[in-house]
Amino acid sequence: MKYRWLAIIPALLLTTSAATSFVSAQTEHDSKQAVPNLTVAPGLKATLFSSEPQISSPSSMDVDSEGRVWICEVVNYRANLRDIPTRKEGDRILILEDTNGDGKADKTTVFYQGNDVNGSQGICVLGKKVIVAASPNVFLFTDENNDGKADKKELLFKIAGGEHDHSAHTSIFGPDGKLYWNFGNSGKQVFDAAGKPILESNGKPVLDNGKPYWGGMVFRCNLDGSDFEVLGHNFRNNYEITVDSFGTLWQSDNDDDGNRGVRINYVMEFGNYGYLDQLTGARWNSPRTGMHDEIPLRHWHLRDPGVIPNLLQTGAGSPTGICVYEGSLLPKKYQGEVIHSDAGPNVVRAYPVKKDGAGYEAEIANIITSEQDKWFRPSDVCIAPDGSLFVADWYDPGVGGHRIGDQERGRIFRIAPAEAKYVFDKLDLSTTEGAIAGIKNPNLARRYLAWNKLHALQEQALPQLEELYQSDNQRNRARALWLLAGIKGKTGEYVSRAIQDKNSDIRITGLRAARRYKQDVIPYVSQLVKDPSPQVRRECAIALHHNKSPEAPALWVTLADQYDGKDRWYLEALGIGMDEQEQKFLTAWLKQAGDHWNTPVGRDLIWRSKIPLAVPYLVKIIEDPKTELDTLPRYFRALDFIPGTEKNRAVAELALMKEPQNKKRETYIIAEAISRMPANTVMQDAKYKQALTQVIDSSRGTSEFIKLVQKFKASDYYPELVGIASRAGKSQTSVDAIRAALSLKQNALIRKSLENKADTEKEQNQKLDLIWALGSAGHNSANGILLKLITDQDEPLVDRREAVRAIAKSRSGAHALLDLAEKKDFDPQLKQTVAAAMSSTIMKDVKERSAKLYPAPPTKDNKPLPPINVLASIKGDKLDGRVMFNTKGTCAKCHVVNGMGKEVGPNLSEIGKKLSREALFESILFPSAGISHNFESYTVILASGNVVNGLLVNKTDDAITIRDAEAISRTFKMEDVDEIIQQKISLMPADLQKVLTQEELVNIVEYLTTLKQAEPIKKASR
Repeated sequence: MKYRWLAIIPALLLTTSAATSFVSAQTEHDSKQAVPNLTVAPGLKATLFSSEPQISSPSSMDVDSEGRVWICEVVNYRANLRDIPTRKEGDRILILEDTNGDGKADKTTVFYQGNDVNGSQGICVLGKKVIVAASPNVFLFTDENNDGKADKKELLFKIAGGEHDHSAHTSIFGPDGKLYWNFGNSGKQVFDAAGKPILESNGKPVLDNGKPYWGGMVFRCNLDGSDFEVLGHNFRNNYEITVDSFGTLWQSDNDDDGNRGVRINYVMEFGNYGYLDQLTGARWNSPRTGMHDEIPLRHWHLRDPGVIPNLLQTGAGSPTGICVYEGSLLPKKYQGEVIHSDAGPNVVRAYPVKKDGAGYEAEIANIITSEQDKWFRPSDVCIAPDGSLFVADWYDPGVGGHRIGDQERGRIFRIAPAEAKYVFDKLDLSTTEGAIAGIKNPNLARRYLAWNKLHALQEQALPQLEELYQSDNQRNRARALWLLAGIKGKTGEYVSRAIQDKNSDIRITGLRAARRYKQDVIPYVSQLVKDPSPQVRRECAIALHHNKSPEAPALWVTLADQYDGKDRWYLEALGIGMDEQEQKFLTAWLKQAGDHWNTPVGRDLIWRSKIPLAVPYLVKIIEDPKTELDTLPRYFRALDFIPGTEKNRAVAELALMKEPQNKKRETYIIAEAISRMPANTVMQDAKYKQALTQVIDSSRGTSEFIKLVQKFKASDYYPELVGIASRAGKSQTSVDAIRAALSLKQNALIRKSLENKADTEKEQNQKLDLIWALGSAGHNSANGILLKLITDQDEPLVDRREAVRAIAKSRSGAHALLDLAEKKDFDPQLKQTVAAAMSSTIMKDVKERSAKLYPAPPTKDNKPLPPINVLASIKGDKLDGRVMFNTKGTCAKCHVVNGMGKEVGPNLSEIGKKLSREALFESILFPSAGISHNFESYTVILASGNVVNGLLVNKTDDAITIRDAEAISRTFKMEDVDEIIQQKISLMPADLQKVLTQEELVNIVEYLTTLKQAEPIKKASR
């Protein structure tokens, strides 16, 4: 049952030196080294609370009111996807207890075991009830007799997305008595226990379909699942949500692997967080007007109206558990701050936050790092009743991604000042004073029990809660306020007191409490609408969300008048406030503004509104000579969000704009406008045709030129498309140009270009690049051109060989090539070229057919590789590894390192910070063992019969974009697609050892371990 790397290759292969290395590796990962391998922040000490063999592979954790640690142990993680040993009885939910007060767990209880909780990624202990997220299920377990065993299992929610890391995650009890939880972008939809779709109060299902929600979401509901709300959407893999005593939400989100875009979010309620294009559902790499140049920022559509800013971007990582530390045991710098674990860079951090206008800014403060042991994979963080921090360590060579490398080990650490013993008073709920002590505790499980006790007492607890509300601790005051406002008949009184408090956080909590207890918020917003704190005014705007009161527009206008024209947080809060009432609210503001609307504030409100009313104002902004060229993309992008005839008339007007004093601005405006117009409208009107010609002439040689020529069928420029394909080198531009020419049926032009005599070396290279582009275009009509070239013995051999490599990229082309080979109607000089091309194909049917004609060569040095743990113990040459990476290993053909290479697979600029040596070897030797999310390979079968393989870049209702192994993207209309099939194998070849010696392979991994710091990430801008 025990799975070690040794099992990959028989132990008989081990030599004496290998055995010595193996022992060394085992010692390195021994739990005795767990604490020494950690670097802990000053003033704190790590102790090992539990480890193997007591536990293994903890994915999530909670600490209950008695200080016991509960973990989901996921030995069977994704066993259905990989051939690994499994625990037949299923994964376990364990309770770890320190019975003698020495700070170490000495008692383990199996609360529940079963295959229905395999791969669980969330646990929340609420007294006798335990919520476990084991996608596609969210279970509610009950321990009815307090014996540490589950007596009842119920289904709380069902998730449509199935078993996946990007599905349901941990639940958390909020200070308002509500349940908060989330799912990532594989969750798709939430159902109740009976299988009925969960509906929000407006009757809309909680569904990832863009109407309005996309991707990962954050939820709030009652503990029985009723009164369900979506609080935020359009995340990628928001792993866990946390909420502080004021009701403010914090969360992390993982980027598409390798793009250094991991982010921490303040979750402004009802916000869109920008992972997908809100219009189309396209991903970040789909071109759009005004997008950021830097990928980590472009990743989140931060320049689109309606997208909430990020609090912080932390680079590469695999973010996991998160909590707010509201205790006093840890040093002051961590008190009241978000604490977060990131398994990728092996770190637990705090993010000290400062208020910044209507939002926040944050910095990074490391609590635990592990430079020595890269298997340290912190998966969760929780606060115990004494205020100490507990950290779960999945302990693995990798970071999940549907693979597990170690099924035996796992650790739980306690972090506290060195002198702090793990001791605390028992929770006493028999008295009101005991419950008050519980509500003041930093441990959420205690606060849950105390909250329910105090809430049940109602007015009996009022004196003690009032005393707590009058205290100096603002977080304790907020907790008291939620309960005081929940006393029947007292809601209005305590909300009114709270919104007049001198502390802005209490005023915010008061307004949130009014919403929580279903009060009419308008009287409270009326009192706060001119509050000196932009954060309080932000909450006023959010409180107006979907509020139909006739007073709401005027209140919104008052809030808008206090916008400074710079604070994006405030602007997006205003946008949330006017959601579904944009026409009414913006009309009210414009009426007040009159002729003075064209200010930074007015331009931003119009940009954010996304309604037809804004169109004439956007046109005036764009036409205004004072509008700087670099701000124009922002306003054109705003037009994209507005449907209807108003927008169409606007772009038609802008397409004829004249600004002789600034031709650069004029040309840009015409190009953006005309690209948004229907082709027939442009080509049937002489005025627009003249404008089009101006734009095309000014954009020669660019991707914009190609798009315009193809869209408008500008035949005068067809020869130039073929010229670009020859002159642009082996690039996306070259492929786009030749694909456009093929789509426009310009085969004769292409043949003519290939027939031209290439006298100089430059001309010869351009011809080869044109042939390469034909093969990369994924267009059936390219095959005829390439076959003619291959079979024409008067053509230079170098051109014919390039044509062989080109045609072999498509299924139909490869089979046409094999037809020639089988007929032996083939130039012998091309045999080796064909054999090489066929050996690198990933198309199974082509590979099987070609194997009969061209048997595969033996391995590089005819030597089998030792086990991975042995390979990982061998020291390599990082300089030679860098050379091998970029040459013989062919790694740079698919991976980018610090801007160099091709963007097919994950960016590897910081891979040494994310994966251990063992995980790196496995990723190279067994690439299909665990394919990173968003790097799955797809086969697209077209109606034309052509078949395209590659990575899914984007898929919308209208089109699909596939990127092939040479980083060339091809887009197909969905009407031309017969079938889309997700493959179970990686696009990365699984036999690199055939071209590398063992030494060269080790050197490449040595080089990869040094890749730990990419270029600095710039702060997100507007």
